[in-house]
Amino acid sequence: MRAPRAIVLVLDSVGVGELPDAAAYGDVGSNTLGNVARAVGGLSMPNLGAMGLGNITAIVGVAAEPRPRASWGRNREASAGKDTTTGHWEMMGMRLERPFPTYPDGFPPSVMEAWERETGLGWLGNRPASGTVIIQDLGDEHVATGRPIVYTSADSVFQVAAHEDVIPVERLYELCSIARSRVCVGEHAVGRIIARPFIGPVDGVYQRTHRRRDFALAPPEPTVLDRLSDVGIKSYGIGKIGEIFAWRGICESPHSENNMHGFDNLVARVRDESDNGFVFANLVDFDMIWGHRNDVEGYARGLEAVDARIPELLEVMIEGDLLIVTADHGCDPTTESTDHSREYTPLIAYVKGVESGVDLGTRVTFADIGETVLDFYGLAGTCGRGTSFLEEVRAA
Repeated sequence: MRAPRAIVLVLDSVGVGELPDAAAYGDVGSNTLGNVARAVGGLSMPNLGAMGLGNITAIVGVAAEPRPRASWGRNREASAGKDTTTGHWEMMGMRLERPFPTYPDGFPPSVMEAWERETGLGWLGNRPASGTVIIQDLGDEHVATGRPIVYTSADSVFQVAAHEDVIPVERLYELCSIARSRVCVGEHAVGRIIARPFIGPVDGVYQRTHRRRDFALAPPEPTVLDRLSDVGIKSYGIGKIGEIFAWRGICESPHSENNMHGFDNLVARVRDESDNGFVFANLVDFDMIWGHRNDVEGYARGLEAVDARIPELLEVMIEGDLLIVTADHGCDPTTESTDHSREYTPLIAYVKGVESGVDLGTRVTFADIGETVLDFYGLAGTCGRGTSFLEEVRAA
């Protein structure tokens, strides 16, 4: 049997209340988890509820548990920003003093001229937009002209959408790789270049496929993943983790078609006894499918679906395994905004075999998660950017 392993499960965008500086980001009143529960008349999440989820913020349907089986708290983001890359990097020990660049008016001429020069292609769009909307607006023109659709959002992203029959997926990935290395550079080095393939029309509507791919900046400093790799401990990603870290320190990161497929991959990896490597999983549907589309009902049902599978994950864990459940930012679908929200993130920490928990309070940085992972593998203090809570959880 393998030795115990650490597991971090990121429920992408499941924030638990506005940060003190939320007003600077236009996010006053955001509380993704609490507001979703209130809007649908209550959530059924008995498994994470028993682990202390209702102790973190008020959640209709998920009461505070007087004796949770896990430890609980919330994380405050120390970095500037509220995007996927910033949140995940901070979890693994990075802190960004300045947010990645964003483009509320579209990309400047210098960027689009570089795009045309380096790819030999024109473009359509070049504006902030919902990805599902802009392919309806410009899909016909794209199919007729072959010009890819370029767009952004409130996040630091350069997104390229193309019909799979017009620009094959592998060619789209190649174009995005060019954008990463030769177009969005220097002052315009956005957090992520995202390939957005689509098909259709299906029943008159263009539809995005699950062959999205992210091309992130490489972290400018060593992360927890690098520290683990340096001593021969493998890190296994699930979903877009590999792409977020530009594949540095990650040995694999199978694509997730949806949350349930991602959870299947998570359970399979935790069950695997070949080694005790770190497992780092992201379930993206909360953000990509429901949060950005203000689909409150979908968000609620997604939360309940993941909660229903928590016992399956706990079953395949062995005694001594560490599970941390958290998020990378908020994306409150009950607000007018369709963008990420500047929020605290939840913290549930459980060591199998320790069936009680303590209040971990408000952590001052997401990096406490990464430091706890290092501590778990006997590498405490090698990153130095957070404070481990491992002994508090083990002693509960």
